[in-house]
Amino acid sequence: MSAGDSTQKRIAAQVNAFKVAAIQMASGPNVAGNLSEARRLIAKAAEQGARLVVLPEFFAIMGMTDQDKVKVREQPGQGPIQSFLSETARKYKVWLVGGSIPLAASSPDKVMNTCLVFDEHGEQVARYDKIHLFNLELGNENYHEAKTIQPGKQVVVINSPFGRIGLAICYDLRFPELFRSMKDVDIIVLPSAFTETTGKMHWEVLVRARAIENLAYVIAAAQGGYHVNGRETHGNSMIVDPWGRVLDRLPRGSGVVVADVNPSYQASLRSSLPALTHRILFSCA
Repeated sequence: MSAGDSTQKRIAAQVNAFKVAAIQMASGPNVAGNLSEARRLIAKAAEQGARLVVLPEFFAIMGMTDQDKVKVREQPGQGPIQSFLSETARKYKVWLVGGSIPLAASSPDKVMNTCLVFDEHGEQVARYDKIHLFNLELGNENYHEAKTIQPGKQVVVINSPFGRIGLAICYDLRFPELFRSMKDVDIIVLPSAFTETTGKMHWEVLVRARAIENLAYVIAAAQGGYHVNGRETHGNSMIVDPWGRVLDRLPRGSGVVVADVNPSYQASLRSSLPALTHRILFSCA
């Protein structure tokens, strides 16, 4: 038996029903304060039995200006935000999806919007840099992420004790081809900070669609509420099962959403409706 086969068998053996959690916050410009709130909510999720915990996008800072996140960006593998994620995952013995944090980009005035995953030992096991950058000009709302964020280029899927996990961030949700390229993921994690304007019309529809079309669980952890900088985020953090049912949600404010993931149920759905095996990829001439 190869090392790869052994790893897959070990992972498969561990996949029983388990609890997962999505953390919702209304982060502000103070990093230390945001980390303290995140620690409180992670502890609450762990107390409820969650083994996989997902934080929202830019959980550690929602600055007064777009440049504020550039000022606190960290080099890979060092800095207070990354230390917090590692130490907290180890303390509470959870797999922790660190929402997204600002890491250094090649340009000095930009960041990578990065999702880091830490295992229960506090070891970083994955990194995903947000690929699709949000741009909105609607009434008084103007967002141009490309001004301060450098896009990623790599789709990331990791093997874990909970199955195959696909990583995505916020605006990525609108691009189903990203999720199709992940191939048969069991869980999709989606740290987000959807605006209230777009979220009230599109958020739940898109989250449930990604779950249904991929027959996957989706853990969507959002910013939710009014922020010091005047921004309003949609919230409605939710956990959705492969049939598109919302298992739990939190409309607004800081808190924790917890639900059971049942791999046997997921396997039965995929057997009854083998849509993933019916995929045909087309290309234009």
